[in-house]
Amino acid sequence: MSTIQHPATGAAGPATVTEATTTQRDPRTRSTRASRKAERKAEQHVDGRKPKRSGLLTAVMVVFVVYSFAPLFYLLVNSTKTQSSLLSTFGLWFGGDFNLWQNIVDTVTYNDGIFLQWFGNTLLYVVVGAGGATLLATVAGYGMAKFQFPGRRAVFAIVLGAIAVPGTALAVPTFLLFSQVGLTNTPWAIILPSLISPFGMYLIWTYAVDAIPAELLEAARMDGAGEFRIFFTIALRLLAPGVVTVLLFAVVATWNNYFLPLIMLSDPKWYPLTVGLNQWNAQATGSGAQPIYNLVVTGSLLTIIPIVVAFLFLQRFWQSGLAAGSVKA
Repeated sequence: MSTIQHPATGAAGPATVTEATTTQRDPRTRSTRASRKAERKAEQHVDGRKPKRSGLLTAVMVVFVVYSFAPLFYLLVNSTKTQSSLLSTFGLWFGGDFNLWQNIVDTVTYNDGIFLQWFGNTLLYVVVGAGGATLLATVAGYGMAKFQFPGRRAVFAIVLGAIAVPGTALAVPTFLLFSQVGLTNTPWAIILPSLISPFGMYLIWTYAVDAIPAELLEAARMDGAGEFRIFFTIALRLLAPGVVTVLLFAVVATWNNYFLPLIMLSDPKWYPLTVGLNQWNAQATGSGAQPIYNLVVTGSLLTIIPIVVAFLFLQRFWQSGLAAGSVKA
């Protein structure tokens, strides 16, 4: 142990230099701290340059955000107005009394609560139609990606051709077909066409090619697992982001479907929300007009809430499992 001599008495004793004093006096510690600060600055400013900001890009994004949220803001603002103030005040700001809760009550109770029946019909079409379309697209896309069979290229060409055909072009032939078998003016006239999703099948097909390693499937088969067990316990988990994407597309398409129910259904009790709200809007024209624009606006606001909730709930699955199919080299 090192000793030092007392300056007054000359007695020797142990060195009691504290760690803090040593740290302050040690030049190597100061250089280490300086190097750490330099590294942090280097991470923030690569090559000594500050990140560039584009004023034009910022302006474009602001315009895009305003354009996207303006209809939602319009619905939210005008749902708080009465029928008279809706037509006499500025459309993009509040006016008069706050009448949102009364408008909601009037919307769900108008005409013996027909709005709730339309809401239930829409949920039925979405759950059965969009859910079935997602399941069929997932099974078909997985099979096309991982199994070889004769005519595979022909199926691929047919799927691409089906994607290119707009749904409105098939509405009238579908109506003629369903009228021959007596399915018009029934829920099946909406559900059965909604079960077919060529785009969803193509999306799952292309996603499954890379998301599910062939080595993983072969290992499962060697362990004695059947094809159905492999699909539901292994493949379906790896396909989760793609399945959620297809599900959201199918839900939005079915929820907003208007033209097909318009030509297929004649009984208001089977209307979805899109056709039903348009029928309310049509009450403002013709002889004996009874405008209920405040209920139409409030009903439109209530209609988009489930879609927003579904998107916020399902979008988190996009972030999980994106690298589930990766294989170490």
